[in-house]
Amino acid sequence: MSLIEEYTYRAVDATGGAIVKGSIEASSESAVAAKLRAQGLTPLEVALTSKTGLNREISIPGLQKRVKVDVLAVFAKQMAGLINAGLPLMRTLSILIEQAEDKTLREALVRVHAAVESGTAFSGALAQHPDVFPPLLVSMVRVGESGGFLGQALTTIAETYKEESELQQKITSATTYPLIVLSIAILGVIAMITFVVPVFKGMFENLGSELPLPTQILVTLSNNMLWILPLTIIGGIAFWFWWVRNRTTDRVRRVVDPLKLRMPVFGPLATKIAVARFSRGLSMMLKAGVPLVQALSIVGAASNNHRIEEAVRRVQESVKQGKSFSTPLAKAEVFPPMVSQMAAVGEESGTLPDMLASIADFYEGEVKTATEQLTSAIEPILIVAIGIIIGGMVISLYMPIFSIYGELGKSG
Repeated sequence: MSLIEEYTYRAVDATGGAIVKGSIEASSESAVAAKLRAQGLTPLEVALTSKTGLNREISIPGLQKRVKVDVLAVFAKQMAGLINAGLPLMRTLSILIEQAEDKTLREALVRVHAAVESGTAFSGALAQHPDVFPPLLVSMVRVGESGGFLGQALTTIAETYKEESELQQKITSATTYPLIVLSIAILGVIAMITFVVPVFKGMFENLGSELPLPTQILVTLSNNMLWILPLTIIGGIAFWFWWVRNRTTDRVRRVVDPLKLRMPVFGPLATKIAVARFSRGLSMMLKAGVPLVQALSIVGAASNNHRIEEAVRRVQESVKQGKSFSTPLAKAEVFPPMVSQMAAVGEESGTLPDMLASIADFYEGEVKTATEQLTSAIEPILIVAIGIIIGGMVISLYMPIFSIYGELGKSG
């Protein structure tokens, strides 16, 4: 006889697409799934109820998992293959739901499946989940859906997101080592102030003379480290939560995004990444038949930088008024001169999509080269900075001793 136990579940109502949570008694997880399907629910997650309450799902604001670019690339590639093979859309979505390993993507696809089943267009169903499916993907799907080449549109999306994923991986690998070194250096400074400076403080008290200003600063920091360190940690956590909540607001982006483009070492790299995204996205949408004005509104947001979005809006206004596409690009300082010049050639010759693709290829190559050189460029800067900080602390600790020896030498 099977043991009946209590399970918690999350499921989607097939009629309305709403998430339903609850508990149910059954002999196994498969039995729970069968009961839920009989009630018209599609199970998302089934788990045995924890007796201690430690298995409860916790949702912290700002920590919700987002779908990565490489996951979207695989999703688009798989869907393109199934659509091109002639499978109906509903059957394709069912297969993708079963294959999806990413929990957030699977939940979104279940809702998309329910929405399409109730009569909503596929692109419209995707647009209901902007945190999962970016505007660029939704717009391309809408164009492919209306033009009868959904499979081709998905293939283009897959290739674009694959390149984006490779770029992100290169940037991550290039910045990991400097971040580790910087973290170790910060921990080393904290350890010196907390444990080493107090040892010297006892020596300084026996000297009886006034301490030099750098030494006084170190001793004061050491004396107050008991409250400075916890306050710094709490302040850092509070700032992180504030940043997660507000980083996408216009008020914050107006200040932060221009600074990103002016940062030493990272600024030129951020500019090249934004230009590559803009050119690739616009080229892809123009080739798919999207009108230039509509395409500009979409790829501006895809650049992920407020300053570039404003420049693109000015270009969009120029095109709306029947003026040139390339002239506002030349006036926008954020775009390198080569971009406006190549765009002007493409505009005059009627090959703007191909010219934009060439611009994207060039800057993507520049980004790959820059990310490979990033570690070698940052390493000497970090070494010098860490040497100045640690060396300055050591000199500050020995300055009183040097002063005493100097006075003794003069008196002798």
